[in-house]
Amino acid sequence: MALKIYADGANIQDMIKRYREGVVSGFTTNPTLMAKAGIKDYQGFAKEVLATIKDLPISFEVFSDDFAEMKRQALIIKSWGEHVNVKIPITNTRSESAIPLIEDLFRLGVKLNVTAIFTELQFSALRKVTRPEDDVIVSIFAGRIADTGVDPIPIMKRAVDLFRDRPKAKILWASPREALNIVQAEMAGCHIITVTDDLLTKRSLRNKDLTEYSLETVKMFYNDATKAGFRL
Repeated sequence: MALKIYADGANIQDMIKRYREGVVSGFTTNPTLMAKAGIKDYQGFAKEVLATIKDLPISFEVFSDDFAEMKRQALIIKSWGEHVNVKIPITNTRSESAIPLIEDLFRLGVKLNVTAIFTELQFSALRKVTRPEDDVIVSIFAGRIADTGVDPIPIMKRAVDLFRDRPKAKILWASPREALNIVQAEMAGCHIITVTDDLLTKRSLRNKDLTEYSLETVKMFYNDATKAGFRL
């Protein structure tokens, strides 16, 4: 399918496993995932990953709340390889727009992954400063949008349409909640979806015969009840 699957996580063993299996087209991570994985040395982790993953896109995020420091960090991350995208949040924690910084980094030839986008206003502002030659992943958190009760599919379609004349811009469906989101992202015209290791495993169920799946579920209930020794 045209939609590319990027593995999202910070477990080095899982990342290398998926890379060697050839089941993904790229990788993303973020400071939250890295902190949950117990990583203390940010650059050490990145360099260890990049020692193996040398030929697929991979995104690493800045972690400052100050735009000048974000720029400094972005240029360091950029130096790690041509296949590295620098993740920049669409705002800082004070809700100040990162668009001026993003425009500056575009001019410096930095490949970006603009992250934590939730609204049309945010991705429209990004579109205004994106030139045809700018390499950018537009990371829209469709899963979290859906968590609020809002259908993310129309939003994703509008983003795809808005960036259609920017050949190096790629719309990414972020924070998927279920395997169905992979199909939805593809139907919306997205270029990329980030997928956790659990969802990558579920992807193997695509097009599975539902009658067969029903029978497997019945057998699971029966076998588990038998093993537990339930009596009435």
